[in-house]
Order: sequence, then structure tokens, then C-alpha cells
Amino acid sequence: YEKKRSKLIRVWRVCLTAPFAPPSAARFHRRRSSGTRDERYRSDVHSEAVQAVLARHVESNVAVPMPSKRRSLVVQTSMDAYTPPGETHTLIHLSAHLGSTSSSSSSTQSGGSGNAGRLADSLAHTHLSHPHLNHSAPPDVTGYSSDSSHSRPHSERHIGTIARNTQKYGNAERMETGDGVPVSSRVSAKIQQLVNTLKMPRRPPLREFFVDDFEELLEVQQPDPKQPRPEGAEMLAVSGEALGVVTNWPPSLEAALQRWGTISPKAPCLTSLDTTGKPLYVLTYGKLWSRSIKLAYNILHKLGSKQEPMLRPGDRVALVFPNNDPVAFMVAFYGCLLAEVVPVPIEVPLTRKDAGSQQIGFLLGSCGVTVALTSDACHKGLPKSATGEIPQFRGWPKLLWFVTESKHLSKPPRDWFPHIKDANSDTAYIEYKTCKDGSVLGVTVMRIALLTHCQSLTQSCGYTEAETIVNVLDFKKDVGLWHGILTSKGLRSEVICPCASSPEALTVAIRRPVEDSSQPPGRGVLSMQGLSYSVVRVDTEERLSVLTVQDVGTVMPGAVVCVVKPEGVPLLCKTDEIGELCVCSVATGTSYYGLTGMTKNTFEVFPVASGGGLVSEYAFVRTGLLGFVGPGGLVFISGKMDGLIMVSGRRHNADDIVATALAVEPMKFVYRGRIAVFSVTVLRDERIVVVAEQRPDSTEEDSFQWMSRVLQAIDSIHGVGVFCLGLVPANTLPKTPLGGIHLSETKQLYLEGGLHPCNVLMCPHTCVTNLPKPRQKQPEIGPASVMVGNLVSGKRIAMASGRDLGQTDDNDQFLFLSEVLQWRSQTTPDHILYTLLSSRDSVMILHKRAERVAALLLERGGLQEGDHIALVYPPGIDLIAAFYGCLYAGCVPITVRPPHPQNISTTLPTVKMIVEVSRSACVMTTAVICKLLRSKEAVATVDIRNWPPVLDTDDLPKKKPPALYKPCNPDALAYLDFSVSTTGMLAGVQMSHNAVGAFCRSVKLQCELYPSREVAICLDPYCGLGFVLWCLCSVYSGHQSILIPPVELESNPALWLLAVSQLRVRDTFCSYSVMELCTKGLGLQTEALKARGLDLSRVRACVVVAEERPRMSLTHSFSKLFKDLGLHPRSVSTAFGCRVNLAICLQGTSGPDPTTVYVDMRALRHDRVRLVERGSPHSLPLMESGKILPGVRIIIANPETKGPLGDSHLGEIWVHSAHNGSGYYSGYGEEVLQSDHFTSRLSFGDTSTVWARTGYLGFLRRTELTDASGERHDALYVVGALEEAMELRGMRYHPIDIETSVIRTHKNIMECAVFPWTNLLVVVIELEGSEQEALDLVPMVTKAVLEEHYLIVGVVVVTDIGVIPINSRGEKQRMHLRDGFLQDQLDPIYVAYNM
Repeated sequence: YEKKRSKLIRVWRVCLTAPFAPPSAARFHRRRSSGTRDERYRSDVHSEAVQAVLARHVESNVAVPMPSKRRSLVVQTSMDAYTPPGETHTLIHLSAHLGSTSSSSSSTQSGGSGNAGRLADSLAHTHLSHPHLNHSAPPDVTGYSSDSSHSRPHSERHIGTIARNTQKYGNAERMETGDGVPVSSRVSAKIQQLVNTLKMPRRPPLREFFVDDFEELLEVQQPDPKQPRPEGAEMLAVSGEALGVVTNWPPSLEAALQRWGTISPKAPCLTSLDTTGKPLYVLTYGKLWSRSIKLAYNILHKLGSKQEPMLRPGDRVALVFPNNDPVAFMVAFYGCLLAEVVPVPIEVPLTRKDAGSQQIGFLLGSCGVTVALTSDACHKGLPKSATGEIPQFRGWPKLLWFVTESKHLSKPPRDWFPHIKDANSDTAYIEYKTCKDGSVLGVTVMRIALLTHCQSLTQSCGYTEAETIVNVLDFKKDVGLWHGILTSKGLRSEVICPCASSPEALTVAIRRPVEDSSQPPGRGVLSMQGLSYSVVRVDTEERLSVLTVQDVGTVMPGAVVCVVKPEGVPLLCKTDEIGELCVCSVATGTSYYGLTGMTKNTFEVFPVASGGGLVSEYAFVRTGLLGFVGPGGLVFISGKMDGLIMVSGRRHNADDIVATALAVEPMKFVYRGRIAVFSVTVLRDERIVVVAEQRPDSTEEDSFQWMSRVLQAIDSIHGVGVFCLGLVPANTLPKTPLGGIHLSETKQLYLEGGLHPCNVLMCPHTCVTNLPKPRQKQPEIGPASVMVGNLVSGKRIAMASGRDLGQTDDNDQFLFLSEVLQWRSQTTPDHILYTLLSSRDSVMILHKRAERVAALLLERGGLQEGDHIALVYPPGIDLIAAFYGCLYAGCVPITVRPPHPQNISTTLPTVKMIVEVSRSACVMTTAVICKLLRSKEAVATVDIRNWPPVLDTDDLPKKKPPALYKPCNPDALAYLDFSVSTTGMLAGVQMSHNAVGAFCRSVKLQCELYPSREVAICLDPYCGLGFVLWCLCSVYSGHQSILIPPVELESNPALWLLAVSQLRVRDTFCSYSVMELCTKGLGLQTEALKARGLDLSRVRACVVVAEERPRMSLTHSFSKLFKDLGLHPRSVSTAFGCRVNLAICLQGTSGPDPTTVYVDMRALRHDRVRLVERGSPHSLPLMESGKILPGVRIIIANPETKGPLGDSHLGEIWVHSAHNGSGYYSGYGEEVLQSDHFTSRLSFGDTSTVWARTGYLGFLRRTELTDASGERHDALYVVGALEEAMELRGMRYHPIDIETSVIRTHKNIMECAVFPWTNLLVVVIELEGSEQEALDLVPMVTKAVLEEHYLIVGVVVVTDIGVIPINSRGEKQRMHLRDGFLQDQLDPIYVAYNM
């Protein structure tokens, strides 16, 4: 003891003699430590244990990645505010680094999180594992191994480069990843740190289990064979001493008041003190008696009328008094007792939206309260409306406010006297109790219980007349009410008598004041691990994870106490087992007001012994306190039921976790009494969340370091991981009326994303251990055993085809499209083929213009047959004329999207790249774009000198070419289709004349296109089906195309629909981006459009052209929105094409409607299709991608083995068709690499047919519907692109599914994109709203992805709107985004690295 004492005092001696301690700091410390509330968790033993744990982590060499935060989010603080002596040089050294970094990237230097080296140094001692426990490591989550010891020198190397390099994006040296992507070392160093952190051994791996075919089972927590179990005998109920009977004890509390008020009216009953401790007011027994009578008379006779009084005996009344006015409260309480009405003491409502105020109102309403008693001062302080009335608080009943001061009351008549009865079983008062979930219950206490409780308190505390009690508790409820109001020194240590109490059972146990100070109180040092299994195990103080508890004395007089299991049947616990204390006594609460079911479970409990017999015939009351009865009948309390957090079968106490967090030094970053600990359910288990209020003067790095130390301390001492640790600004957590933290409101804010933290650290990797095991791929069955005729493993082979391409039309005599145009110009020269909104062009005009373009090419360009020409035109007739001009001249056209004038630096390099890769001999364009290509910005972006010749087609020669070129080989190249895939790959597909003819014919048959028809096209004319519909189909079929460039919809979103309506078009084509523009831009304008005469009732086919899974939510929103304008939902459908075949499916005009199926998302991850009912959990709706085009055959093949698959099996879609592309074009001879994309054969079955591989996963399903030929209809469902799919934990995830889950989590998430990086999942979200809300989204996103996809998010990046790149087809460019993130070009608001 002496050693410990001197050790504790030594610190203070040093502090007192230290010359540098400023007086203000000392005063600050003294003021903080004097407050009883802030020190409630203080425990020196605990602090030492925590410091020892953290010291252990110093040796380990792994850094925890610190989140990046945008400058505007960091509260600018003076760095030297808390510079301890001797540390100044390090700060100067750091600020030198900060000062020298380039300012081009704001996120690089946010609060000093910018350089990984300093981070690695400052956090080198942080570590998240048990180095001392010999656990076997779980499966590696990282994929590649890199020794963590290398991370330090590697990151130190960057410090110099960060200061030196000032590049355009980010200031970091570039690295190459495995797949050759250049990476900024800053972001990747953090990810490397994260990966290293995740390699730490976690909890011991759980037991293995069998994985069913489809189900992924969450691991069920198996009991640990080594866990401690209770070994003692069954406990016996413990009785308190007999309640002594004193002859002259009054028969009721009112009688006692009458006696003292008449015998000794001058004796002081209650003295109220001000904040400095000076007496404000002394209330004598005489005054209390007379005022209570006066109030009782007024309550009964002056409210309402004589015939209809507002209050009758037994009615409930609210008591609303502030904490600084105990006198008025005492008078009101006894006034109610004398009037025989039931007081319900509550807190003073300060605003209309107090935390928990609504639930209090609910209690008042259910109690039928109509009158609230209050004091004059309090009444004046209540919020008032403009008319001076007190508004109705949220959720409260309508109340009459009645002021209890004597001057406002009438004198009772001389003959009026209250009716004083003996104590009976009527309700005396109702005390409110707030539950863990925030609901408020009213505990009713009978008059006999009130009296007996006062008698037992008086007996056990040895109260006598004329003694003084000092009460610093809230006098309106609990212990403060009982001792200060109802029972009515330089402290020596032996006078401190802890007691245990609860609203339901009143006082449970109290330590008696002892005269002999030599006898120490009972105390036990208990193992934390044992406590978490509800077992009492005595340990030594040398161990770190121990809890020291002191007894709370013995059982109250006249009461019997036993300990029962907290859940289920109330079985008696063993002597060394922790359970819930139950009390059998007259002096307890009776019920929860108005809640009979809950009352039965709490107030009418009959404990059962192991033999099955009842402990007593009398009912016990559950106290809500956890503990055990020690030797000598001493009661020990280890926690409360409300503070219990059950994680993986172990119980942890919220107060203990708070104590551990507070023991982490230095404490100067957070407020002592302002830490909330609660649990949230994630993935079928409770997870711990810690939220603390941060002091305004703490820096980012200080706070982050404190947070990572708290995580380690809780992990080591309690053996439990923290799911989320958040710091919020000072004074922002919801308060209880007494200034504490309102836990349930805090939890609600956390769940709704309303906490607005300034720092967040998520640790899902540490604490989520019940994920399904990573899937092991099974070897496929060999071909011999599977294939029988057209069956694969008992199922029909997944094979389907469109109808045949017949040969009937006039224009089918021509093999080449250029010949069709010439034929049309001779037979129907005035027929209108194209209508732009500003002009109409007939066949003849188009033919003449194409001839002049051909003349220009031959004359000025001096081009050879087969040369490649890049056509850089805005959408319009010029582009079409230039295309046919190239065909007339025998050249190969390539359509290229022109650079955007406002964004040359990012769009021009793509143009240059296509021109170079396609080996174009010349570029044709308009005068405006010609000028743009030669502008200063363009010259600065790309080297203009090695452009091929640029021809301006605005001034064409008047003459015709000598002869139009006639190709001789139908398999020769007609044009090149260049486009950038969603993964950022530029690919040019070769389209032969044969393929073009077959393509046009197929589309003509499917859509029934004839010269008399009109079709509106709102697509980009540069690649894919958009180009074919825009440039080729009209010339082939002779129908009129109304061309609407999608660019023009940005300024006028209604343009496309107005054109469709005015020109009475029946068929129209658009893209998802156009549909989204209309849905978002016209959502509120449908009435106005209707007034303008917009009518879509004639539309029979509105087809969305895409290379992805149909976006059902968008097509449904669009159909729903424009249904009022006559659009039939059946008319909206989708088309599907890809690089190898630009149109595989297209809904067309005839045939059954597109079908929708619901598949199990979990089975899909295992590459299986399992159909489920709509609305079932984990269901994913998939819409058919349109009807298979004529002349197209489809088969579903296994992408690895290339074998055919059965009906309703997921595999790669392979296609055989006359209009397949003939191969990728690359000027560098690399066609070999992807040659099998166009010429694949099945490994068994039909091995002769040549198929093209689409690179998309999907399945075929035979439906009950019949198609035009009378056959049963085969529907194709596209699931997603193989190259976009992510392999995580051995399963295949499609980004769109995870993104859908993320967007649903919060209304402020506008867009989301996900991509994998070193086996970590990175989620990028665009935030609409203030930057302050960015950090709220991190826990919500992490939880949503865990719950729905069983994946742990590695990095969450919150950015501004518009950061996620989207191509012209409306598809997300996830790989571009990944590169931008790794090169630190996104300027994110916040980057969180989940640990």
C-alpha cells in the first residue's frame, strides 16, 4: 500500500515543484478533477494497466494509415497550443516538411496527413493484435505478401521526394503496380500500410463448416472450449436483517409530516445551497406542513369548477421543477401526497426538441396527465410562443401549467383538513425510467412501499432526529429523492457508504456506516475475461485485464435478494456466477404504468432452483443490476443490464469500456465525461461503437493517434474489437436533462447519419469474424460425363437464335451500302432520309454531297484505296455525307467524337489516340473544329506536328469524282468502330461490307423499317448500334431518321420527347444517359409539358441502347414519370450489344413483352442462377435484354473450360452471326492477343461453329411465352461484364450490385462507384450536401456492404458531385476512377481507411 501510495503521490510532487507549469494550467487541472461527475470513471490501477498495454505495442513496427481530409474540413488550430517542452524541435521539423510541399493538391496536406513517411514514423508503435497470444492466423486477406518490416524504410524514402516533386497532380513519386498502372506512392503507401495492418493475426479463426450449394452461411459462434465456466454451488437467497418495529413510528409519510410540522415547526427540514455553497433558503417542518396543505387544497378545489374538478384523488400530475429549487419541489411532492393525487416528477423541457423529450411526453400521455405543477421562475423560463403561451412540446399531451408559489394560491378554509390515512396499496408516485432503447417507462410505487422504504433506509443508515444529510444527487428521482426528500462534516473515509439502487427495486443494498475505521471495505480484483463470460474469477492486480470492484454493503432490512440468469427462465446462479439481482421486499416498485406484459416480466418474477422448485412463494423484482453476492452476504455490482453489450457470446460492460478509453493518455484531446459507448447490430452480431467529444484545440494527428491507442487498449484489455470510433465536435452530442449523454439519441443519430463526426476510425477487419469462409473454386466436370445429345447434365443446352434472314427485298441485290445509296438516288431522289431539327435532307442531296466529299479526298488528299480516314464531326448530316464520301472514294472511315471546346485537355488526347491507333491517313472535319485543333490549348495538350493532314469539308469542290469506287470483295473492310470500354480499353472493331449489309437487314426485319416509317434517334453517332442507326439503317431501309444529338438535351431536356410528340414518331432509340437526363431534368415539369401538348401515346417502341445489364430502376422511373403523358410502360425496352457484335438483342416491334426474373444474389456470386420470388431476401431483379435479332445465334459457355452450359446456368454469352465484327484492329500487329474473342470454338459438343465471345456473363431461360414463329420464347438475361466483375473472397461480385446497396444507404449519396485494389474493396461516393456530413457516410456504407454482400470495405472515398467519370453511353469508367484515386487526382473530401 505504501509503495503504491508513494508512487501515486510522486507524480503530484513533481508537478508541484516543476518550474514551467503555468498557474492557469494548474487551475484548469484542479477545476477538472474537482468535479465528481468527470472523475466517475477514474481508476489509477486501470490507467496503469492501459499504459502497460500500450507500451507493449511500441516495439511493433506497423503503421496504421491515417485518413485524408480536405483542407476545408480540418479545423485550423495552432499547432503549438499543446507543445510539451522538449518536443518543439520535432514540430518545427514537421512544419518544414508541410511548408515545402506543393500546394497543387489540397488533399495532400490536409492536416499533415500528406506524407506517408512522417505517418509511418509517428505511428510506428501502433499495432492491432495480441503479440502475446499465440493465435493461428486467419486466411490472408491480401493476396500478395510483402514483409511489413520493409514498409518503414520504403515510406521514409518518400519524404524527400514529396518535398521536392511538384507535379501537376499530387506531389508523389510514381510507382508501377503489377498490371503496369502508374500509382502515386502516397495513396498506395497508405493502402500498403492498411494491407500490412490487416495481416496481423485477429481473433482465433472459428470452426469450419460445410458450405451448401447456394447458401453462404454466416459462421455461428462456437463456444470456446477453454472459456471459464461457473464451478461453485448454487447460491442461496440472502435475507437482510429484520425490519425493527418502533412503537411510535408514524403509520404513513403524511402522518409523519403532520407530526413534525406540529411538534417542531421551527426545526429546519431542508436547506437549499447556491453554487458557491452558501445557504439560499431554509424550509422548516412547519412551513413545509402549512404550504403542502395549502397546495393540496388548491389542487383539489381551485382547478376546474365545483361540479367538475379537474383533478380527483388518484389522478396523475406532472412535477416540473429545475434542479436548483428543491424547496418548491418538496412542497409540491407532499402537497400531492396530501391531496391523494399521484406526482410524476420529470425534467424541465428547455426546447421543443430536447433529447428524449418526445418519450417523456408519451409517458405523460399514457398516464393521462393534464396538469403540470411548476415554480414561478421555471414557468417564466419555459419556451413561449409569440402570444406568450407555452407551446405544446413534441409528443406531449395538452397541459395546464399551475404555479405552486404560495402567493398564487388561495388560503384553505379553517375547517378544511386533508384526509390522512395509514399507508395502503394506492400508488404514491410514479418515477420515470429511460430504457436502453430510449423509451420511457413509469415505475409506480405504492404508499406502503414508500413508508417501508423510508423505515428500512432510516434503520440501515441509523438516521435519528436533528441529523443533517447532504444530498448532491438529483432530488427528483432515485437515491436523491429517497434520502433527500423522503427520509429526511469533514468526511472521513469510513463514512462513504456506497449503495445499489434501481428505479424498479428502489434501494437494493447499502453499506452501513461503521464506527471502527480499521475495518477495510470488501473488495475484489476480478478477471475481465471471466466477467465477459459471467464468471467471477479472482485475479491479481499485476495482470492488465482486471476490474477492481468494491462491495455495496448488505441487503436492506426486510428484503430477500437472489441472483438469477439475465435471459430466459429466472434460474438461480451459482455462487461464482454473475447474474441479475432480484429483490423480494415490500419496499419496491409495483409495476410499469399501463404496461401489463412488461410488468409481469420484471415485477412478478419467481426464481427457480436447479431442482425446479421455487425459491419463494412471493414474487421478486428484477433490479436491472448485474452482480453477485460475495462472502459475508456482501453485495457486489459489476454493471447494469442497460449497459450490457453482448458480442459473439461474451458480455461487455459499456462503463468498463468508457473507463479504458479514459485511461488512454494523454486525455487532453477529448472531454472526460463526454464519451458514449453503445452497440449496433451488424451481420447478426452486436458491434461496439465509441463516440467521444473532441476538444476544439486538438490537432488532426493528435486525435487520430489517441483514437488508434484507444482501439489497441480496448482490444488488449477487453479482448473485443471496436467497430467504429468517432470524435464529434464539442457540445454536439445530445444531452440528458442533467447534462450527461443521451445514449439512445446518440445511437439513433449514428444510425441515421446525423452525428457529423470530425474524425472516424472504422475497424471492421478486426471485429467482424463471422463472415462466410472464402469460396474455394471446384474443378469442373469433364466433357465425357456431361454431354448427351442436346442435354448438359440433364438440362437442355442454353442455346437460342433469332429468326432467319430471308432474301426478298429490292435492295438485297446490292452487296454494298454505297450501291444502295446510288440506287436510291436514282429511283427515289426526293425521298427524305434524314431530318435534323434544323434541316431535312433528301436522298439526292446526300448522294451529291457524298460525291463531292469523295472528289475532295481524291483531289486534295491524294489517297489510295483502303486508306483510313478519321471523321471528326459533331452529330449531324455532315458526318453521314463524309461517311458515304469515304465509301465512294474507296477509303475506310472511322467516326471520332470531336474534342469538347470547354475541356480540350482531357478530350483531345482520346481523339489523337484514335487517329494514331487507327493509322488514319487524313482527318476530315468542319471549319470550326479545324480551328479548335489548331488553338493554343490544343497545341499545349498534344503535339500538333505529327497530326495527319486535316481536311476542312465546309468548302467542297463543285465537281464530281471521275468514277465512284466499287468494292470487289464483300469481306473487305467497310469501316472501323472505335470505342473506349468501361475498363478504359480503346478497341477498334473491323466491320466488313458483308457484316454491314447483314446488320442493316437484321435491324430492318426486327423493327419493321420501311420507306414510309419515321424513327427518332437520340444517340451518339460514333460507335456501336448508335452509329449504325444514325448512319447506315436509313440508307439501307429507306425510312426517315429524325436525328436528335444528345448534347442538345443538356440545355433543353424536353427536346427529344417534344420532337417525338410533334412528329408523331412510333419508334425511338435513346441511351441511358438521355433517359436519366429526362428523368432528372423533367421530373417536376410533367404538368407543364402536358399543357404544351406533349403526347407520347403513339410511341410503340422506346429502346434503350446499351452494352450492360438493363437498368431496371431507371427504365421503371422513366415509364412511371411519363405515364401521365401517354407513354405505355410496355413500350420501354432495352437492346444489348458489345464490342464483338454491336447488336445481339433488340426488342423490336413484334414478339412477347420483355420478361423479368428475380435471382438470388448470393448464388450469383458463386456463378449460379437460382430463381426466387419477388421481394425475397437477397433477390435481384433482372430484365430481359430484348429479343434476339434475326440471323443471330447465342450459346452460353463456361468462360474457363469453353464447354456449353445448360438452361438457366450462368456463363459467358457467345454469339454467332453474319454481322459479327471480323476482329480487333490494331496498327501494331497485336490482333493475336484477343484473336479468340472473334473465333472461339466450344471444347465439346458442336465444335465446328465459330463463335465470338462477348465478354459478358448471362443466362438463357426458356419462358412460357411464344414468339412470332409459334416456338417457345428464349429470354436472354445479361448479368454483367467479365472484365468489370471483381473476384473477392473467391466469389464474383458485380460492381453495380454493391453500388446499388451503397446509394440506398443515405439520401445524400448521389452516385457511387466501386473497384478492387490489392484485394481491398474501394468505395467512392459522391456527396450532395455539406462537407460536414461526409464522415457520417463512412460507417453507413461499411455496414450496408457488410450486411448485403458479406464484404468488408477497405477504403471509403467521399468526393464532390461529378468526380466519378461517366462515358457518353452513361457507363461508369471505374478503371479511370481507380487510376485517378491512386494518382491522388480526385481531391476527395475525406478518405477513410477501414482497419
